[in-house]
Amino acid sequence: MKKILAIVMAIAMTLGMVTGCSGSNGSKNALNVCFGPEPDTLDPALNSAVDGATFLVHLFSGLAKWETNSDGSLKLVPDAAKELVEGVKNADGTVTYTYTLKDGLKWSDGKDVTAMDFEYAWNRAASAELAADYGYMFEVVAGYDEVSEVDDNGAPVNPDAKLAVEAVDAKTLVVTLSNEVPYWNELLSFPTYFPVREDVVSNEGWATDPSTYICNGPYKMQSWEHNSKITLVKNKEYVDASTITMETINCFLSDDENNMLTNFKNGSWQFIDDVPTNDISTLKSQNANEFKIVGQLGTYYVCWNINEEILPAGSPYADDENAKAEIRKAIGLLFDRNYIVEQICQGGQVPASSFVSMGLTDADGKTEFYKNTGFSTSFDGYFDVSASSYNSNFTSAVETLKKYYTYDEASGKFTDFPTLTYLYNTNESHKAVGEYLQSAMASVGITMNLENQEWATFLNTRKNGDYSIARNGWVADYNDPICFLDMWTTASGNNDVQFGKGAHANVKGYSLDLTPYGYDVKVDDGTWAETYDVLISSIKSCTDNNNRYAMMHIAEDMLMETGCISPLYYYTDLYMINQNVDGFFTNPLGYKYFMYTKIK
Repeated sequence: MKKILAIVMAIAMTLGMVTGCSGSNGSKNALNVCFGPEPDTLDPALNSAVDGATFLVHLFSGLAKWETNSDGSLKLVPDAAKELVEGVKNADGTVTYTYTLKDGLKWSDGKDVTAMDFEYAWNRAASAELAADYGYMFEVVAGYDEVSEVDDNGAPVNPDAKLAVEAVDAKTLVVTLSNEVPYWNELLSFPTYFPVREDVVSNEGWATDPSTYICNGPYKMQSWEHNSKITLVKNKEYVDASTITMETINCFLSDDENNMLTNFKNGSWQFIDDVPTNDISTLKSQNANEFKIVGQLGTYYVCWNINEEILPAGSPYADDENAKAEIRKAIGLLFDRNYIVEQICQGGQVPASSFVSMGLTDADGKTEFYKNTGFSTSFDGYFDVSASSYNSNFTSAVETLKKYYTYDEASGKFTDFPTLTYLYNTNESHKAVGEYLQSAMASVGITMNLENQEWATFLNTRKNGDYSIARNGWVADYNDPICFLDMWTTASGNNDVQFGKGAHANVKGYSLDLTPYGYDVKVDDGTWAETYDVLISSIKSCTDNNNRYAMMHIAEDMLMETGCISPLYYYTDLYMINQNVDGFFTNPLGYKYFMYTKIK
């Protein structure tokens, strides 16, 4: 498996194990942590958030899991499976894997975990009926196209279709992929691939109540005080329970960084997953042994609703998608990314010039993907983010916008740009970034109001397209650039921009030529579905590594040309962990692992 460049930095900084007090009431058997607010969902098939994933890797056991080597480097190891087997390539190009489950696997209520539970869970997660945000994660499994197909009304076309996943018996699971997939083992550790039991999830509210929350991982849910605390206790039924060192994890729910820091400093909490930006400088100097900044494979960005009207009334360009794309790209050049990372965020973030994050490698497994993107050889990415380029970027943006809006030379401002609303989730850092973006746009006469929502509401507002412009961020799901690109297909539940949806479904302005890569695909002036969706499908079916990566670059080119995604910076992961806590680790996907911790 390819090495993730960011892992070296992440692990080196993370596993300097982290003097303070013990857990709840002084007990060394309980750890008090806060890694986010009330989760939107704790159903493995429906979750699409990093904080939710941290809960799920403690509550469920998939076929594989992440652990660390003695030197702190990350490794994938079998979890519910006895081993991570090699696939057998079939004559038709498909690849079959046969997994044998470990002996003694149990659900938290004592019932046996079976291969049938995995078969059911994967078909459920991929189904058109569930319409899960991450349903497309199963696109690599044979049969997915039939399982996921819907008609014009969104109803399943093939309600009886199944993935090529079969429980041969209670302990044997056979799965066939459409072709070789280099990141297959990583998918097996992803929460969407975790098992659930049919009789449990038949109760729609099962994942909101500890009494019905049946899981198979290292922990089970003891209590859930909504918007306050979720308590996880060691699951004695877990097959590897003897390796789990922390008996209880009290997960406090908050999106208030000041509250988090107060509770950490007074010893109430031993881990917090965020800090106030105004305190970062002090924490670096006074709390260096507990304040951590580690590498993360992710990008913080602004996204536009592609169906939002951004031209003045009566504009001759009202139906010109290319004009709107040029406008959105111009506005992205108004933002000083160096100011954002140095003066606002202050956490070692790097100005971003691409959507695919730094740290992910290209076809050669050595150079970073983002350094080979864009259309210029004078800088990396799609625009120059050097501090010296900002003034010229700003001037260029204004000149572009003059083509579409009335500009008052005396005031240096546009007078007829429609008012926008910037949506963000409640968080002081997100607010500070939003206020800066607001001021940058106001400097040229564009009014952008700010609106904040609590986390779960925000996620669904953005997903439903009920916004004009919004704060967004994406962290890699596995070590491959495709996880930044396949989320933008028409049917993807993570397609917040609404590509191929609503009015954009009928826009014909995209071209695609894959004939140089051996595909009989050449489209001129096609829709998003006829081009981008086809491109992503072709990438996932491609077994030529160089061609596959070349097509992923084409995908990002198409994405960035819309202007709907304006990258601001590449993430770092900021958190605090008490020095008396040993055994904690994190990964560059942002997941936190507490099951092997001890309090000294």
